[in-house]
Amino acid sequence: MNPYIEVVKQNFQQSSRKTLKESLYDAFRKTIILREIPAGERINEKEYAEWLNISRTPIRYALQELTKEGLVEHIPKIGTVVKGISISDAYEIFDIRTALDTLATIKAAQLMTAEDFNELKELLEYGNYLDRTDQVDLLLKNFSDFNAFIYDKSQMPRMKNIAETLREYLLYFRDVSIRAAERRHIALEEHWQLYEAMKERDEETIRKVTSRHLDHSLTFIIQEMEKRQID
Repeated sequence: MNPYIEVVKQNFQQSSRKTLKESLYDAFRKTIILREIPAGERINEKEYAEWLNISRTPIRYALQELTKEGLVEHIPKIGTVVKGISISDAYEIFDIRTALDTLATIKAAQLMTAEDFNELKELLEYGNYLDRTDQVDLLLKNFSDFNAFIYDKSQMPRMKNIAETLREYLLYFRDVSIRAAERRHIALEEHWQLYEAMKERDEETIRKVTSRHLDHSLTFIIQEMEKRQID
C-alpha cells in the first residue's frame, strides 16, 4: 500500500459535526501541511478510494478545495500533485498576521469593557495553571481561545475570518513547537504583556508586543519546518 495513504488514514477523524468529504479534506490538509505527503508527490484518486474503501467523490471534493488553497495543483497529463507550505509561505503568512493581529488587538482594546478585561484576565490565569500542571493540549486550546477572544472583541468579523484561515496553515507546526516548555513560557508572558498594554490602551506597546510575539512564534515554526526539511 502507498505509505502516504496510511498517514491520511491516521489523520482522518470523522465527527458528527462534519460530513465525510469535509473530514477527508481535513485529513488531506493536515497531512500535506505537515509534509507527511511530500511536495511533488502525486495523489491518485482511484488508489486512495480503493484503499480507504470510499467513493472517489469525497476525494475529488478534498482535492478541489486543496487546489483552491494552493496546497496541491493539477498538472495536465500527470494529475494532482502536492505543493504544500514552504518556509517562504510561512514568512508571508506571518507578515500578514502581524498586521491583522495588531489592528485587531488595538481595536479590541478600544472597545473592551471592564468586564471584558476581567474575563481575559481569567483566561490568562487559567493558562498559567495549565502550564504549571503540564496540561499541554488544554493549553493549546487556551492560546487559541485567547486569540479568538481578541478578534471577537475587535468586532471585525471579516478580518477574523481572514486571520483564522492564515493561522490554520501553520497551526499544526505551532502545536508541535509549543509543546516545548521554553516556548510555552514565553508565549504566556507575552500574552500577559499584551493584556497590560490593552488595559492601558497603549497602542505603541501593543504593536511592539504583537510583533515580538509573532516573531518568536515564527522562529519556532521555522525550526520545526527545517527539521522536516521543508524548503
